[in-house]
Amino acid sequence: MLRSLRVPERLFALATWAVSVLFAGFLIGLGGKLVADLPGVRQSLALEQFADTAALARVRAGRDTLVRRERVESDARERAQLAQTAAENAYQAARAGFQNWVATRTATVDPRQDPEVVQRTRALDQLGAAARETQAEVERLDAAILRLQQARVAADDREGELLRVATTRYERARFWQELRVFLIRLALTLPLLLVAGWLVARKRRSEYWPLARGFVLFALFAFFVELVPYLPSYGGYVRYGVGVVATAVAGVWVIRAMRRYLARRAEVEAQSERERRRRLGYEEAIKRLNAGVCPGCERPVGAPATPGAPAGPTAANYCVHCGMHLYDECRACATRKNAFYPYCPTCGVSTAEPPVEDAAGVPAPTPAPAA
Repeated sequence: MLRSLRVPERLFALATWAVSVLFAGFLIGLGGKLVADLPGVRQSLALEQFADTAALARVRAGRDTLVRRERVESDARERAQLAQTAAENAYQAARAGFQNWVATRTATVDPRQDPEVVQRTRALDQLGAAARETQAEVERLDAAILRLQQARVAADDREGELLRVATTRYERARFWQELRVFLIRLALTLPLLLVAGWLVARKRRSEYWPLARGFVLFALFAFFVELVPYLPSYGGYVRYGVGVVATAVAGVWVIRAMRRYLARRAEVEAQSERERRRRLGYEEAIKRLNAGVCPGCERPVGAPATPGAPAGPTAANYCVHCGMHLYDECRACATRKNAFYPYCPTCGVSTAEPPVEDAAGVPAPTPAPAA
């Protein structure tokens, strides 16, 4: 298979595509570096840049102070809550012991225990007062924490108001930044697309087409990857405007190209058969005829005829649409064959050379090829 005469042609085709892809890849890398280093393309915007910086700093500093104070008061409340719990537990224990002692005294009715009753009552009152003091401290800390929370919420509202005021300026600045980035990319991409279109239209038959094709791939990448994702989306005006302009330009180009094609087809059909056959490529003519269409006008002419088959309605010798000669007979062996074959498929005689004749003017038989 590798010794086939068609293999080098296929390898050259693959090599040209490899050159095109590599060339496009290096161009894409170079273009990406250039775009990344352009001034103003990657400029980042933040909402805080458009707010009252001094007022915003004061509000945030005050809020941070409130947060720290709230944290300190919360820690103090936790300690006070523990102290209150301990005081209440001590009071409840002392009260329970006092009640048991009073029950014992009532049972014995000993007058000598009256001073001890007073003493125990005073101690119980002191424990109750301590419990009430710890509860009051917890309530005071709760009130302080509530005031701090309310002040922090007010600071958050003030910060939000300052940011809302800055939102309008921020949105306007982002609008102009997106537009600037889009215009920069458009200014770089549009010439590439125009050059790529010119190369496709004018240089497809050039010997340097693989490099031109790589540039076309680079231009398509620059449009669909480097430009389209950055189309501004505000209201869709720019996106749809670009789409309308691009569609109109493409439509005008297609219409004009179709007119030029039809004019060329009419011009070709008006030429003589010799001129039309000379303009046709050999392989293209064989491919079209084997597909059942006329190589000249590409209209259907029926199924291709096999060598030696009689002419019929499905295998005409001439195209009924443009009159191009499609099939003829070999001058040496009279075999019906494709008129574009340079050699007879039966006897191998060249169609460009007259047959060898004997002295009587009769074509000499061509020896069959060796097996």
